[in-house]
Amino acid sequence: MAKLDHQRDRQDSNPLFGANKLKLGTFSTNLEGGAAVTTIDGTLKADWPSTLNLAQIADAMEFEALVPVGRWRGFGGVTNFNGPGFECFSWAAGIGASTKNPAIFATSHVPTMHPIMAAKQAATIDHITGGRFVLNVVTGWHRDEIEMFGRNLLEHDERYDAAVEWLEIIDRLWTEDEEFDFDGKFYQIKKGYLAPKPIQAPRPMVMSAGGSDRGRHFAAKYSDVAFCAPKSGEYDVLKEMVASYRDLARDEYDNIIDVWTNAYVAVRETEQEARDFVHHYTHEMGDWEAVTNLVETMGLNAETFTEDEMRYMKAHFMAGWGGFPIVGTKEQVVDILKNLNDIGFAGVLLTWPQYEEGILQFQDEVLPLIKQAGLR
Repeated sequence: MAKLDHQRDRQDSNPLFGANKLKLGTFSTNLEGGAAVTTIDGTLKADWPSTLNLAQIADAMEFEALVPVGRWRGFGGVTNFNGPGFECFSWAAGIGASTKNPAIFATSHVPTMHPIMAAKQAATIDHITGGRFVLNVVTGWHRDEIEMFGRNLLEHDERYDAAVEWLEIIDRLWTEDEEFDFDGKFYQIKKGYLAPKPIQAPRPMVMSAGGSDRGRHFAAKYSDVAFCAPKSGEYDVLKEMVASYRDLARDEYDNIIDVWTNAYVAVRETEQEARDFVHHYTHEMGDWEAVTNLVETMGLNAETFTEDEMRYMKAHFMAGWGGFPIVGTKEQVVDILKNLNDIGFAGVLLTWPQYEEGILQFQDEVLPLIKQAGLR
């Protein structure tokens, strides 16, 4: 398809292609609690002024990414963690219209949205943002959420089979001028049509998160950014993980991808004070019932892990959705971010247990040191 008058090369409009060595973003600011499963005061509330404020703080810091989490029901407990929250596409439209710099993501569970609707909404948001939209494709794993829609949760590999069709339809709607039919196993389209096309050419950016072998192949083949949860705290292990995604994309699919991860941040005057704070809001003030529901929904249980391993895992998820721990002094925070960048992560999505307080502290105390270190 020839580039239309309103279209621009996505490298010119999407900040994920920006010059900063280390890209930064926020994660889960659309949901109650953000990423911390805790009862401490100051956690994120699911109201528009709060989520907009966080987006505009990140915008002022020229963060490259604002990534919401797709969530349709909470995990119970005293906090009903992530229960209240904003739907990702409408959130992205509002946040996109209220910011200037970051890429605005929408996380879409494939079974919950028809591809024509997803393609149309994505194109609309791309126009609202001037070409800053990114589609984050997830296949869904929370059975109760999928069944809310009257759908059955497919077997693991079938979910990716459906996602391949879903994304192929969206890609064709974004890029093909002529109407087309599609007759797949999961989707049937008659005279598929979309106008106007997105601003980004050849198409908007796509992110995918998948840790399984099938998920890795899907991300390597179809995405521009692979989001990888940090499965280890050891840099050597993570370096190998990042390289494996890039190598797989390049060698098997002739695709060049960036790899991003997520992390939770706790900054104090001393490392011990920072670690004590994390222990306080997780072990002492964490919502253990909610996090137990969360990990069991993910299929993690005592049949696979020992009691001590399960407790450690639950605390890790309570701290910030299982992200990499960036805990210490402001200087140590910069060192950790540099290490993550050095081992291959192009970007890191950040969370704080007390989101507004934490991100403002990061802006005042940490960001200047990040710039001094040459990361931005």
